[in-house]
Amino acid sequence: MLLLLLCMPVYAQLNADVDTDTTKWFNRTQQLSGVDIRSERSRYSRKNNPAVELMRKVIAAKRQANLKNRDFYHYNRYQKLTLAVNDITPRHFENPMFKGKQWLIDQVEVCPYNSKLILPVSVEETVTEEIYRRDPRDSRTIIRGINQQGVGELLQTGDILNTVLKDVFTDVNIYDNQIRLLQHPFTSPIADDAISFYRYYIEDTLYVGRDWCFHLTFLPNNQQDFGFRGEIFILADSSYQVRRCQMTIPRQSDVNFVSGMQLSQEFSQLPDGTWVLTSDDLFTELRWASFMESFAVVRSTRLSDFSFDPLPRQLFKGSKRELRDANAMMRDDAFWAQYRQVDLTKSESSMDNFIRGLQQVKGFKYIIFGLKALIENFVETGSKEHPSKVDIGPVNTILTSNYVDGLRTRLSAQTTANLHPNLFLRGYIAHGWGSNKNYYSGDFIWSLNKKEYLPREYPKRTLTFTSTYDVMSPCDRFLDTDKDNVFASFKWTSVEKMMFYNRQQLSFEYETYSGLKSTLSLKTEHDAPAGDIDFDPFRTTELHAEIRFAPGETYINSKQRRIRVNLDAPVFTLGHTIGVNGFLGGDHQFHLTEATVFKRFWLPHAWGKVDCRLKAAAQWNNVPQLLLVMPEANLSYIMSDNMFALVNNMEFLTDRYASAIINWDLSGKFFNRIPLLRRLKWREWIAVRCMWGDLTTKNYSSDIQTLDPQRPYWEASFGVHNIFKLLHIEYVRRFNYLDLPTAHKRGVRLMLRMTF
Repeated sequence: MLLLLLCMPVYAQLNADVDTDTTKWFNRTQQLSGVDIRSERSRYSRKNNPAVELMRKVIAAKRQANLKNRDFYHYNRYQKLTLAVNDITPRHFENPMFKGKQWLIDQVEVCPYNSKLILPVSVEETVTEEIYRRDPRDSRTIIRGINQQGVGELLQTGDILNTVLKDVFTDVNIYDNQIRLLQHPFTSPIADDAISFYRYYIEDTLYVGRDWCFHLTFLPNNQQDFGFRGEIFILADSSYQVRRCQMTIPRQSDVNFVSGMQLSQEFSQLPDGTWVLTSDDLFTELRWASFMESFAVVRSTRLSDFSFDPLPRQLFKGSKRELRDANAMMRDDAFWAQYRQVDLTKSESSMDNFIRGLQQVKGFKYIIFGLKALIENFVETGSKEHPSKVDIGPVNTILTSNYVDGLRTRLSAQTTANLHPNLFLRGYIAHGWGSNKNYYSGDFIWSLNKKEYLPREYPKRTLTFTSTYDVMSPCDRFLDTDKDNVFASFKWTSVEKMMFYNRQQLSFEYETYSGLKSTLSLKTEHDAPAGDIDFDPFRTTELHAEIRFAPGETYINSKQRRIRVNLDAPVFTLGHTIGVNGFLGGDHQFHLTEATVFKRFWLPHAWGKVDCRLKAAAQWNNVPQLLLVMPEANLSYIMSDNMFALVNNMEFLTDRYASAIINWDLSGKFFNRIPLLRRLKWREWIAVRCMWGDLTTKNYSSDIQTLDPQRPYWEASFGVHNIFKLLHIEYVRRFNYLDLPTAHKRGVRLMLRMTF
């Protein structure tokens, strides 16, 4: 929204430039040479319905259009992705502070898809070469050229914008049963089970270009489900191939933020008779609420130069699925003149002038400074002319509190690739004002491959030495955020059992392009009691090996951590830890094995998604309490999908352990059928969390609270999310072990959860 405040020229000066010949995308007209079929709308029935029978033939003929049935294929793909402030109106031009800014006036233009005035703020062009081999099955995407301009240049993590946009507005293949768009699976109008999801109507027959086609319209049975409505044109011959498809999302749809969407695809016939997708255009209008400004996203894709000739074997060497040409970011005008199949608009061509104008606005640098601190959680110490070599942060860890320290302050920083592309330093110093103790942590990281900004960039191949002295709760090790995050410091229970730890660790992490990550580490740690806990201080020396496999996983790198973008990919993790007695002062010999599996399942017919996470662990030796297996307990009011919500700190200790956490997001399947709730667009959430555990005789002690192996622990929750399109509130109920002094029977948790 802040960008909009910077981009308001004078409306009167623009009216003269409006192209009066611009037509709406979906309002194109065509002279019909004849109409063979016309049906009147009546009560819908699939029985004896000619539209349904026609679509059954289309669905049965899908295999003919699947290029993966070929031994090889190759084609070039050009894509342009533009983000713009949408629907510029006279009220935007009345503020006198924007008068006289010609660079803003020049940037506003007419959008050909909705005939509104828009302000483009970001554009990315990509040229890729797509290759495929059936036996053995393999595919590659070779990035030949990238051209990025716009507001992403103003933020060091600006590439996140394009990464998220590409994941949200992915390429659409209507021949797939499920079309992943807006991070949701939409049932395709020609999916195997589409007949039961959609209603079809034959409108007429007509020519599309030179091809005689059946013209059908379709819409979901329930227009609040995640489905499309639109038109599909089917070749009126024995092939039943799709010639053109135009789709949108019903206005009553439960999709968030999308006030309008237009998707158009064109298929063309190759000389050998094969029909292939050659044009794929997507236009989306996004708005958080009616009183806020909207944005437009335009994605234009063209596919060309199809070939089915055999491809050299060397093109498929290695495991990397996406390859980037060394000169991809430095292509000249001749390259783009050859491959650019959709012309840049006047505003897209002058994006550099727009960015320079923004940077010259008085006070703009302070706005960017605030945005960086808010979005990136870090403050840079450099400028565009002198890129930051050291970033200060995370900002949300500067001030926090805990049981031992009371008020706690912390100053953190990390170096960037601008200082050195392989060597990175990061760490913090902290002070507990109640305990009057000082803490520190320092990381020395050497990356085997050069980085653009931070060492966690994919693929991660790093050697790290860490030295830390601090205080923590035993459950802090399970947090997916920093333990000093100020928001996580608000606890639903008093966390009095804590410990001081002095840790030195050397670790090596190596990632491959197939989604496989290997970790090896050597750690020595001294632990001492803090707060309301009593144990003899001890030292451990641990060797740890772990393998993580997540095929198809995509994510973005923030300045603090990686954030998974595509959660559809399964994740498998297997790790083993060996405690070595007598080495580097280690006091205990032990073996600990842990394994986890995560998988998301999308349910058919808009029943939402189910996330399943399974974990098993075994501590094979006699060890102190802190080395036993404990459940992943979340002690904060801020909920976490992969942790127990009503298990207390160190409440259950085991040496044999298994857990299952199942979260079901119903995406409004029931609320959409209740009049009031339908207008609110609230969505249901159901979660079940259970664990089984046992404490064998070698670790049994009367003062340890553990699980009965015949009675697993259970808790469940019912939540409502999408409140104001932002808030998730959940009521949690614990079903057993209620007689324990540490037990809490019920609770309320919340979090910010934004989904389409």
